Amino acid sequence: MSGGGITFFMACAIVLLLFTVLYQRFVYARGIQTKLKEISRKLSDILENDSNEQIMVFTDNKALMELGGQINRLLLERQKIKSDFIRQEISSKKMLSNISHDIKTPLTVILGHLEIMRLNQEDSREIRKVEAKAEQVMELINQFFTLAKLEAGDTNIEISKVNISELCRENILGFYDILQGEEFTVEIAIPETDIFAQGEKGAVDRILSNLISNAVRYGSEGKYLGLTLREDKAHVYIDITDKGKGIEKEFAHHVFERLYTMEDSRNRRIQGNGLGLTIAKNLAGQLGGNICLDSEPGIKTTFTVKLNKFIM
Repeated sequence: MSGGGITFFMACAIVLLLFTVLYQRFVYARGIQTKLKEISRKLSDILENDSNEQIMVFTDNKALMELGGQINRLLLERQKIKSDFIRQEISSKKMLSNISHDIKTPLTVILGHLEIMRLNQEDSREIRKVEAKAEQVMELINQFFTLAKLEAGDTNIEISKVNISELCRENILGFYDILQGEEFTVEIAIPETDIFAQGEKGAVDRILSNLISNAVRYGSEGKYLGLTLREDKAHVYIDITDKGKGIEKEFAHHVFERLYTMEDSRNRRIQGNGLGLTIAKNLAGQLGGNICLDSEPGIKTTFTVKLNKFIM
């Protein structure tokens, strides 16, 4: 073989070797990139679904294996923090429930003594004022106690067939004196045929009472209360409407939060104590339903209770 042939052969061998090396590096880099994408997708799924899974890395690459190990350490730490938080939250809710119960007992005694003092004195104006404030505190404690029990899971709600038509009529009648005294215009739309839902009588009654009370108190400027009962194939809907100041859209998603208050909202507060709507929302959720808000400030505000229809 001539010198030129040898040189050509060597050049081809070098080019082939370089091509092989470059191809192997390309395949190696692409393999790592594919594995990293798999890890990224899996990690995204774990975070989005809030699952307790871990990353499984099948590779001979030592760096990728170490990366997967460190990610799993972080995931385990995250699980521990989440578990600790849940335990502490449950413990706190049960503690608050017990505290609320303990406070009610002495306050009941105080109210009893105040009533005796009022009955035994001719001029009891000051005593009546103290008694009224004590009753407000008792109502707040009762609501706080109810919410604490609901959030601690200590409330046993048994789902059964509930006559929603009857409960709507009863609740409106319960507010009749207040509505008449405040000169409200009341519009009620309840079908003649009774509508039934899956629920619990006491829970639905509390939901309606809280929503109507909220509408009367914070929609008083509009002097209007509307209650509409309707249904479709799967659900029952109760619309409670007032024509007060309303709630701006940017604040609407806060109205069901505990103790939420806000300047320049309905009567400068969305709720008197920030618990009534929270309790109503929680109860609706435990019944398998929901409550949503639709408000056009200055025009109307509607809270809609959605419950599952009772189907024979």
